[in-house]
Amino acid sequence: MHGTPDITARNLRTIMPSAPKLRTVEELIRHGASLFSTANVWFGHGTDNAVDEAAELVFFGAGLQHEDAPKVYARELSSRQREEVLQLFDRRIRERVPVAYLTHRMWFAGEEFYVDERVLVPRSPIAELIEAGFEPWIDAAKIRSVLDIGTGSGCIAIAAALALPQASVDAADISEDALAVTRINIEKHQVAARVRALRSDVFDGVAGRRYDVIVSNPPYVGGDELAGLPAEYQREPRLGLYGGNDGLDIVKRILIQAVDHLEPHGILIVEVGNSEAALVNAFPRVPFTWLEFERGGGGIFLLTAAELKRLAVSG
Repeated sequence: MHGTPDITARNLRTIMPSAPKLRTVEELIRHGASLFSTANVWFGHGTDNAVDEAAELVFFGAGLQHEDAPKVYARELSSRQREEVLQLFDRRIRERVPVAYLTHRMWFAGEEFYVDERVLVPRSPIAELIEAGFEPWIDAAKIRSVLDIGTGSGCIAIAAALALPQASVDAADISEDALAVTRINIEKHQVAARVRALRSDVFDGVAGRRYDVIVSNPPYVGGDELAGLPAEYQREPRLGLYGGNDGLDIVKRILIQAVDHLEPHGILIVEVGNSEAALVNAFPRVPFTWLEFERGGGGIFLLTAAELKRLAVSG
């Protein structure tokens, strides 16, 4: 795990050359990547390397579009653009702010979403499942209803609605702050006719409703893991991360109650991250299907309604 160096505003200026010496997009990207590597910032909120992190801040600060790369790499930026980018680099290092909170944008399942400190930064491998219409685990053409538990920014719910134009989606969260961001994204993507943001503590707000797909990226970080997370993760809302001492408080509730909210042909998909081993130990009889992803990531299980009904899962 990377440590946080003693970088103050004064000595930060000594490692940041004046803007006139950094003229082009490429020069600024290289400079930012060098700064981030020296400062040991932590990557894990949408990028996994210093170059991509720097590129996002340069393109955002300069008002450029990523699809215009690489032809804009040689473009000389104005002094205002360079200063904007350098200030973003400064904050990224001094404050350990995830890039998405600086730009208020993040991509998920090929779509851009608004994000801020009220929600986690979207980064779940569940995006791959959505892009595939949840196939082969269920016939995408037959999906009429989806529930996203712990929706946060609404990225999973909205991406599902965009991938499944025949489906209605409930985007549920216990946090009113998070739901405010969800509503921003519902409006942004013009899916208000099919996506409903609703306050719900797991299933409490959807009593009596059943769904073809229940999907969740709930809080699943345990106490010890939370205490050891890099500073960038501490910027995210604790409510969206902490899942109790073993990380499974919310996951267990979903697992136990989901059978009452799934259609007979329905599926349950839940991300549990590093709490996978703890979950398997807690429910040794449950035949979890652990999904694999072409773009990496793991810790996501799938169960069918039929499997949950046979098990009559109990705590």
